[in-house]
This record gives sequence, structure tokens and C-alpha cells, in this order.
Amino acid sequence: MMKRAQFRPCIDLHDGVVKQIVGGTLSDHGGPPRTNFIASQSPDYFARLYRRDQLQGGHVIQLGPGNEQAAQQALAAWPGGLQLGGGIHPGNAEYWLDAGASHLIVTSCVFADGELRRDKLAELVRLVGRERLVLDLSCRFREGQYYIVTNRWQKFTRHTVEGSLLRELADSAAEFLIHAVDVEGRQTGIDHRLLELLAAESPIDCVYAGGIVSFEDIAVIEKAGRGRIHYTIGSALDLFGGPLSYQEVVAHAALPPDSSGCD
Repeated sequence: MMKRAQFRPCIDLHDGVVKQIVGGTLSDHGGPPRTNFIASQSPDYFARLYRRDQLQGGHVIQLGPGNEQAAQQALAAWPGGLQLGGGIHPGNAEYWLDAGASHLIVTSCVFADGELRRDKLAELVRLVGRERLVLDLSCRFREGQYYIVTNRWQKFTRHTVEGSLLRELADSAAEFLIHAVDVEGRQTGIDHRLLELLAAESPIDCVYAGGIVSFEDIAVIEKAGRGRIHYTIGSALDLFGGPLSYQEVVAHAALPPDSSGCD
């Protein structure tokens, strides 16, 4: 039986608080980002909820500095159940694994100054192991291509999401996390063009994030990915003030692959 696409929950941290931020509006300069939701609950509240529902592979993302204590709280609430991203580099990788992260998500360290640093990637693989490393290839569409972006999605690298790069990087990662930044947090629907690219070109599993607002969007991801593209939902969930029922999404994700009619 074909495996089912997994629902991967998220805990996005900004200034030590769980928030949902509109993609591409978080910057080191200028005013505050556009925010869809600010949680009154602590990060460990969400980690305990995901642990109760056995949602493996969710991610905790540190959006800038000042989130270390909040990240530690979340990881301590479910050791081995959550991935961690944001500011990961060879100097702190082992610390965060010891703190309870199941996997480490890296982007800016590997794509430094707009370039793919193969030496840094190789060092992380030696420290962490390919099976515990996730590469964040979040991207923005420009001039007909999806460019990988770093530094809270503000800095364009020279690298695009395409088959040859995905095949190269697949040797160094357990999976790819890919935010469709142009639709992230906007609740306007998924990026079909990016989804089709990932389904056609990625040799390993991906986690897609960005724009999911309905079960119809989820069905499209399930059909296109055939169990190899998983999905995360942020601001569209009622947990974060959105229209989608968290419990209904959890129940849907627990169904056998052939029960939805879209696999």
C-alpha cells in the first residue's frame, strides 16, 4: 500500500513567542513583520498537543534571535518528536540534538552569502548524519524560476530549486523542507507550479508549506506527491486563528491512503 502524506505541525517562534507571520515580511530592517496570529500559550503547550496526537516530524523554527529558551521548552516537552531550525550551524548542532531535536533544519549556514557551501554541508553531515539533517530550500519566484532564499526569506541566493540541485543535495539530507514564501501565511491557496516541480524532480521526501487553506489543497498535495510530499499548515489552522479544524486535519492524516479517493 502506498504510504500516506503526513501532516507536519509547526511551532514558529519570534521574540520568544509562538506566532504566524506572513511570508517575506520579516526583516532585519524597517518595521515589524505582518503577523496573522500571536499565541497566548507557551511553546511547550503546542509541543504537548502534537505529542498527544503523535504527529511526528513537526518543526520548531526560530525566526531570528531571542528564541533559544522558547525552543528549548518545546523540545523538552517532546524529546525526539520535533525538528528544529533557525540559526543551526556546526558549532551548535550537537547541542540542539542533545536538547531533544529529532532532526536539524539548516539553510543559511549551507547557503551562505548566496552560495552553496558544500564544505559546511559536509561538516554538518559528519556531525549530525544524513538521516538527521533536513535542508530548508524555501524559495521565492523570480524571473521564471524559484530561487532559494535565506535569512528569514529576505536574501536571494543564486541557486534555484531544480532537478540537478535536488539530486545533489538528496545525498546529504533525510528530506527537504520547502516553504512557498510567496503564498506563505496568506491563506490564498497552494503554489501549484512549485508543487508540480517537487513531485517531478525531488528524489527524496519533501515537506511543503505555504498557502494551504482547505482540504481541497491537501487533496492536491496528496495526489501530486503520492505519499512523498508531506505538508505543514500554519495560520489556516484554528489553533492559530484560521478556518481549518486542527482536529479534522489530524483525523484526515490518520486515514489509510486509499480512503480519501485522491491517492
